[in-house]
Amino acid sequence: MSPAKKQTVTALAGGVGASKLLLGLYHAMDPGDLTIIVNTGDDITMHGLKISPDLDIVTYTLAGIVNPTTGWGIRGETFHFLKRLGTYGREIWFNLGDRDLATHIHRTDLLAHGKTLSQAADHIRTSLGVKSRILPMSDQPVPTIIETADGKIHFQEYLIKHRTEPGIKAIHFHNVKHSHPAPGVLEAICDADKVIICPSNPLISIGPILAVPRVREQLRARKESVVAVCPIVGGKSLKGPSDKMMMQLGIGSSASAVAKLYADFTGTFVIDRRDAKQSSAIEALGMKVAILPTVMRTRNDKRKLALALLAL
Repeated sequence: MSPAKKQTVTALAGGVGASKLLLGLYHAMDPGDLTIIVNTGDDITMHGLKISPDLDIVTYTLAGIVNPTTGWGIRGETFHFLKRLGTYGREIWFNLGDRDLATHIHRTDLLAHGKTLSQAADHIRTSLGVKSRILPMSDQPVPTIIETADGKIHFQEYLIKHRTEPGIKAIHFHNVKHSHPAPGVLEAICDADKVIICPSNPLISIGPILAVPRVREQLRARKESVVAVCPIVGGKSLKGPSDKMMMQLGIGSSASAVAKLYADFTGTFVIDRRDAKQSSAIEALGMKVAILPTVMRTRNDKRKLALALLAL
């Protein structure tokens, strides 16, 4: 497949699932023409450190240093720091690697000295040689809170500490009504030739970005240029607990269920061949349907899907 024609792209992204497609885009187009708006609802403070998991996953992936086995953290990571913390009786359920720790210390210090999360993210990505712009969805904290039968917990506790075992009653984005899009976010959506919604969890990866005031409205204004890649294939998540969460909330776990969540702002909805029978139901929602191989197991898979999306 030949290289894509020159165009500017803005992508909305979560972490591991999105980073596969982002890596494909990074190598299929001029990376300087790619802007990525990243979910920060997963952000958490641990041991006094400001941690932004999705920002780091995307940055490490595009910098070529991500752990290829996990899709998060840094290749060749060790955990001596975490083990030592455990000897002091501190909670160590959240994996903080020794190399990764440098990023968290640097971010925390920048924020403590008056820098914004946007400025910290930009400094980190340029220091690691990433050519694409990486923007947090907001500079204000908007933690994702999972409401369970036993009470409300931070998303990271639900995902890592409790391994998605608690049943979900609702999802809340704390403080989102008082947040603002980070500088450049609305402009990136408005000015891009194409906006791509990465195959991330629609509830807790893309959902927080959409909840930031004015973001969804800006996407609606660009609807014909918005392409969303479904993260559900054959009723199952490509990565993470999307299917489980959607079922527990009564949304259903299917390509058409995700399409309903995106119908008001998406012009083209991309599904895998295994879900081709749902095309008519999705088209009835007012979207075009593109059927492409969306499962990305190899580097070539990622680049081929990226090129196909750019050619739509």
